[in-house]
Amino acid sequence: MSVNSTDSSTLAVDVRRFPWIRRLAADYVYNFSSVSPFFTGDPADGAAWARAIDRTQRHPRKRAEIAAAIGGQQRRRGAPPAAVAAAQQLADPQTVAIVTGQQAGLFGGPSFTLLKAVTALKLAARVTREHRVPCVAVFWIDAEDHDWDEVRTCQVFDESLNLHPVGLPPRKPADHSPIASTRLDDSVLQALQVLDDHLPATEFKPALLDDLRAIYRPGAGMAEAFGAWLERVLGDRGLIVYDASDPAAKPLACDVFTRELTKPGETNRRAAAAGADLIARGYHSQVNAADTLALFHIDGGRRPIRQQDGVFIAGEQTFEAPALVAKAAAEPTAFSPNVLLRPVVQDTLFPTVCYVAGPNELAYLGQLRGVYEDFGVPMPIMYPRASATLLDSAALRFLTKYDVPLEALQAQDDSVLNTLLASQIPASVNASLDGAAADVERALTRVIDAMPALDPTLEGAARSTLGRMQHDLQTLRSKTIQAAKKRDETLRRQFTRTRALAFPGGEPQERAVGFVTFLNQYGPALVQRLDEQIPIDLGKHWLVVV
Repeated sequence: MSVNSTDSSTLAVDVRRFPWIRRLAADYVYNFSSVSPFFTGDPADGAAWARAIDRTQRHPRKRAEIAAAIGGQQRRRGAPPAAVAAAQQLADPQTVAIVTGQQAGLFGGPSFTLLKAVTALKLAARVTREHRVPCVAVFWIDAEDHDWDEVRTCQVFDESLNLHPVGLPPRKPADHSPIASTRLDDSVLQALQVLDDHLPATEFKPALLDDLRAIYRPGAGMAEAFGAWLERVLGDRGLIVYDASDPAAKPLACDVFTRELTKPGETNRRAAAAGADLIARGYHSQVNAADTLALFHIDGGRRPIRQQDGVFIAGEQTFEAPALVAKAAAEPTAFSPNVLLRPVVQDTLFPTVCYVAGPNELAYLGQLRGVYEDFGVPMPIMYPRASATLLDSAALRFLTKYDVPLEALQAQDDSVLNTLLASQIPASVNASLDGAAADVERALTRVIDAMPALDPTLEGAARSTLGRMQHDLQTLRSKTIQAAKKRDETLRRQFTRTRALAFPGGEPQERAVGFVTFLNQYGPALVQRLDEQIPIDLGKHWLVVV
């Protein structure tokens, strides 16, 4: 299957083989010079890291204040000592951070959430080791996002590798309140019961469910529970979890909010210009800048702000420009950055030397170099998160034995299986069928060529006879494949099971399956095994037997 092996339980696949990896993400790791105008450093270049560290350390930040704000969050969540100690390091002017983040998905969200956090932790350790500077890993909870459908469900495998959704009820379409303001009610108990019903029985399941019930309880905030769960899973490894909705930290970003309001539309213009440049170079633009500011106003709901006739409009409210600027300075909790401004806020607060991004995030981050420059904030290096499919030994043996490309399993039909089964038919059968087809074509071609000398009208009949015979031979070949299917049900089961594990419902495992599934299967040792067995080499997707 054209993979590189690091050991018997880990295989690497070039990400360029995957149809969902777009050209920008591929070139970022394999041809960085072609995208360098949009970023500030090649993640494969050690000198670029040294420059980024220097820029980050020299940029003024309110380090003590952000460390104190995170300390308050950690006390409320009961964070473990390793996470508390890491957060305290942020007050040190030499400390730099590897930052990543995600929305507050139910029970931790998809597996790529865990892979992001593990990548950040591994990179922080590498920076500390190779550049001899204190470096910590920060997970930014995008708690002010208001897309409830994005976070209210997760999916888990049952014992037969069927995928089951576990979720909280939808809310009214007009409800644009931030996720941070959402309190869990009794419906979370029903979700926990559904989770219990579908997760297979393992030695780890009782403790896992006890932990989840203690954290995801009625009355807890959705974002608060997500943060506490991340700390339960990764806090002992020093992961700093940051809730972006924290009122204590909002004043540290108020200058970003007021600047956005005093230069309305500038962020969007710069991002749009970069997007147009990307398109001109054959890439794609991830974010099409709207006719709004890169800022939301929060007043119950989270409303985009737009400018019209010299005033600002947010939802049903209208503000004179000076009044809204003054409000941003005095009441920053009433404002929230959108996708274009969030990275600038993030790197205003944190000494970010590197941001760990998913492949789709790279595209919109590539539109922000001019935005960073406008705000006078150093743009960090972007590093693609680790990408992996967790398999068992039987699935990995199947892929390697039959040389099946991982991406071929994404299709939810039997075309790949039929090709595989056909390859298992004895060579003598295939050779005989191929020989018969060639003999028939040669013989009937001679007949077709001879017919015009006798009766030109018979040429068509001869060609029809050839077509029928070829069709009959193809039918016979199909029957041999069907015979192979019946003879080789074991192969069919192996294929179907491996496909269900790697691409449930046709989606890559890391996107479709909540990592709670794998905590149930492998227990607390899961994170240690991921740390040991998944390299963070650029441009690779890892097949891992945990």
